[in-house]
Amino acid sequence: MLASRSQLAKQVEESLLKRNELLTALFSREAQRLAIACREMSDRFLKGGRLLAFGRGPYATDAQHVSVEFVHPVIVGKRALPALDLSPLFGPWLESIALPEDIVMGFGPPAGDAEVEASLDWAQERGCMTFALPGRQGSYSVEAVTSDPFLHQEAIEILYHTLWETVHVFFEHRELGQDIGEAGFLYPFLGQQKQENAGIIEEVAASIQMKVAEDANLRAQVANEESEKIVAAAAAIRNSVARGGKLILFGNGGSATDANDWAIDCVLPPHGYARIPAISLSAEPANITALANDVGTEVIFLRQLIAQARPNDIAIGISTSGGSRNIIIALEEARKRKLLTVALLGYDGGEILRRGLADHALIVRSDYIPRIQEVQASIYHSIRELLEVDSDGEN
Repeated sequence: MLASRSQLAKQVEESLLKRNELLTALFSREAQRLAIACREMSDRFLKGGRLLAFGRGPYATDAQHVSVEFVHPVIVGKRALPALDLSPLFGPWLESIALPEDIVMGFGPPAGDAEVEASLDWAQERGCMTFALPGRQGSYSVEAVTSDPFLHQEAIEILYHTLWETVHVFFEHRELGQDIGEAGFLYPFLGQQKQENAGIIEEVAASIQMKVAEDANLRAQVANEESEKIVAAAAAIRNSVARGGKLILFGNGGSATDANDWAIDCVLPPHGYARIPAISLSAEPANITALANDVGTEVIFLRQLIAQARPNDIAIGISTSGGSRNIIIALEEARKRKLLTVALLGYDGGEILRRGLADHALIVRSDYIPRIQEVQASIYHSIRELLEVDSDGEN
C-alpha cells in the first residue's frame, strides 16, 4: 500500500520524538557513570595516554568521529587531545602501539561484534581503560538499548560527544593536580595543586543530562518543522536513484564521518534494507590530501565531483555552519550539472540556504556543533529509512 507524503511526515515526526524518550531514559541512568569515566579519562590523558578507537563497517565512522572530536575540538579554548582511529586494521595495530595508560574504545552493532570485543579484552589485560560500545565488560560498558542500528548509533554518538565535552571539565577544575610531564604542552592552563572536587561528579552528571535535554529539544523542533521537508528530500532522492543515479556525499571533520556513515548505510545496509548506490568524497584521503596540497582545500570536493558525477546523481553536502567554502563550491558545480542537491545544515542554514544551493535544505537551528551533528544523524537515518518506502507522490 502506498503511503502519502503527509502520512510519512507524521511517521517521521513520531519516530524523532520516540528517539527522545529512549535517549532521555538512557542518559538518566548513565550520567553518573559517564561522569566517573570522564574523571578517569582525564587522569589518563594527563599521564600521556591516548584515545584509541575502532569499529567495523558503519561503526568505523564512529571511531573516525570520536578521534576528530578529541584531536580537533570545535569549541574555542579546548585543548587538543591525542586520539587515533585504528579501524582499518585494529587488532594488529592495537597490539603494536597500545600502552597501559591508553583509553581504548570499541564500537559495534546492537548485538555486539566478537572481533571488537576480543580486542577490548586484550586491551583490558594490557592495563588500558576500555569502553565497550556496546558491551557488558570493560572499564565502561553499556548494553544496547535498542535493536535498531540507526537509533543505537545515534545514542552512542551522543555518549561520546558527552565524553569529549565532559573530560575537559576535570581539566578546567584542575581537579587532578599532578605532574603532567611531557604532555604539558597540551595543558598549559593546569596548576600543580589538587583542587577541591566535592560534588563535581554530581555536577557533571547533571550537566550531561542537560546536554541530552538540549538535544531532545532540538530534535523535537526538527520533528515539528522539518518532517515534511525530510519526506520530500527522501522522495526526490529515491526518484533520482530509480533513474540510475547515486548519492555523492561530502562534509568536513565530524560531518565527513557522517557522510561516510550515510554512504555505508546505503551500500552495506541493515538486514532487510535494499542496497543503494552511494559514495563519500570524504572517504578519499589520497584525493583530499593531494588536492589540498597541490591546489587548496576549497577544491577537495569540487574536483572529485567533477570526476565522479553522472546524470541523475544526487549531491549531498553536510555542513554544520552552512558556510563551508568547499561544500558551497561543490554544490555550485552540482547545480551547473543539473544534479539534485540536498544539504544538511546547522545555524540558520548559512550561505547555502541564502543562495538557494540546495533543492532540499534540512536545518538544525542551533549554533552548537555537537548538538547539530547529533540531530543531523537522526535526519539522515530517517531519510535512509524512507528510501525503503513507496510514496504516492502527494505534495
